[in-house]
This record gives sequence, C-alpha cells and structure tokens, in this order.
Amino acid sequence: MKPLEAELDRARDLDVDALADAIETIGFECTRCGACCKSESGCGADDADEEPHTATVFPDEVRTLQSAADTDDYDWRDVARPMPYGLTEGPDGPEGETFEWALQTDDCGDCVFYEEGDDDYSGACAVHEDRPLICQTYPFSVDLGGTSQPMGEAVDEEGMVRAHECEGLGRDIDRADAVDLAEALKARAVRELEEAISVRDAFEPVETDTGEVVVHDSEGAKRPDGTPVDD
Repeated sequence: MKPLEAELDRARDLDVDALADAIETIGFECTRCGACCKSESGCGADDADEEPHTATVFPDEVRTLQSAADTDDYDWRDVARPMPYGLTEGPDGPEGETFEWALQTDDCGDCVFYEEGDDDYSGACAVHEDRPLICQTYPFSVDLGGTSQPMGEAVDEEGMVRAHECEGLGRDIDRADAVDLAEALKARAVRELEEAISVRDAFEPVETDTGEVVVHDSEGAKRPDGTPVDD
C-alpha cells in the first residue's frame, strides 16, 4: 500500500471520542481575538519577509464560499489565491507552478472574510457557518503524515492531537463542543489525505509562458481564476 493511502486508512480509523478526550485535556475556547485570521505582521508593517494569512482551502470549499458570500458576483479570485509556496516573483508578479489554494487576503494580509470588531479585538468570520475545515478545527491538528500543521509547530499535544499557538488554549471546553471539534478534526484529516492523493494522481507538469501561474489541485491544473488550464 502506498504511504498516503496507508495514512488515509489511519485517518478513517481515528476514534472521535479519543480525539475529544485529547481536546478536553488540552482545553480550548475561542476568544475571537482574530489572530488565526490575520497576518502576523499587521497592516502597514514594513517587514517584507512577513507572510500574509495563509490557510488551505479546497476547490469545493471555494465554491461553497462563493455561494455563501453576500453578493451575486463573487468570483473564484475573491475567495482564493494560489498557494504562494513554490512560486517565484517575476517582473510582472508571481509566476510558476504551485499546489492547492489559500484563502484570499486583503491589502493588510488578513483573510478577506475577517471582520474586525468594534473594539478592534473581537472579530468575526463573515462566512462562519461555511468556513473551511482548517478554520473549523484551528488551533488543532492530528499527527498524521500528509495532513497539515497550521501556523507553526505544536505548542501542546495529547496523543495524536496537536495544539498550535492560540490564546484560547487551556480553557475549559464542554464535552459536546469537544466532540464537535473532534468530528471536524477527523473529517479534515481524511479530506486532506484524499485531496493529496487526488492531486498526486491528477498531476501533470504544465509548460507555462513566463509570468503565468498554474495551480495543481485535485481537479487538475488551473489558472488563478479557477478555470482549467486546458480550456
């Protein structure tokens, strides 16, 4: 069995109750600080090395967010941008080939769906009910090969569950909320591996002209506007 398929079997066998136990042990309550939705550098920062907010979003999640947005003319690029890793900066902007999509960001590097609160500290997600799995499960991940470890190394862990930097860690969490989070965490682990396998199987190198960006996802090679390269 191939490594990714073996990891997928492990993900499908994850015990939701065991994941919930780990989440309860670590503890978590969202404080709505917005740190997981915003660029670390902040708006107007001069540090060119700082990356904007980068969260993986899958093709069907992009379409869901297009439908959820409160407008009829939201196109692919309003929701998602090519994952920056692997791209180089050409004379007219990014160019090259990359894998998967990241949530679109605003001029400050914050998620385009993040809405700052009145006190600049209690923000909210404009598409909270339809947010991607990586957003539903932050600050947690599971320790499986082929699944992502969001926003840096784990700062706490319990069995297979890893917790990443977040001021909401260590707070009491209701069992029902822990189970809901655990179910989403398992779903995300399965989905990430299914996506990785599909990307691998669909991948074919694309000859691009200078200045072009090609994104490889589970549906094939796409342009930055989400349309297939071979159209």
